[in-house]
Amino acid sequence: MATAHHNLSEYNKENIPNGADFKIGIVVSEWNDSITFNLLKGAKEALIENGVKEENIIVKLVPGAFELPLGAQWLCQDRMIDGVIAIGVVIQGETRHFDFVCEGATQGIMNVGLKFDKPVAFCVLTDNHIQQSIDRSGGKHGNKGIECAVACMKMIGLKKSL
Repeated sequence: MATAHHNLSEYNKENIPNGADFKIGIVVSEWNDSITFNLLKGAKEALIENGVKEENIIVKLVPGAFELPLGAQWLCQDRMIDGVIAIGVVIQGETRHFDFVCEGATQGIMNVGLKFDKPVAFCVLTDNHIQQSIDRSGGKHGNKGIECAVACMKMIGLKKSL
């Protein structure tokens, strides 16, 4: 396993563009909120640590991971928003529902970024069990919210440099 015994959320601040002029939307699934709100906390902390003003972080909630693409799309329609972070978690159950939700959320989030020509960071955990989600939302593997905030900022910086 690639993440075994590694905290992947550590990063070098020198490689992150200053976010003082960035406006970032975050759309968060309410389903499994003990996980998603930890991811949100990590994302917001990373954004603020890298210069994004708290008033330039717009957080909106959606019911579940399947609704993330539409929520991200609505945020992207705001011309002032430079990028979006889509936060959710889908945990494997006994049926194929997991597959359909994961596929729809993944494809939808990617499509929104391409449609609006804006970074839309994919922060959707797709885990086999709740412990994996805990480990990736502030546990032993770090916080994927941090990683996605960093990715979003890097992509905004790249776009602004072109």
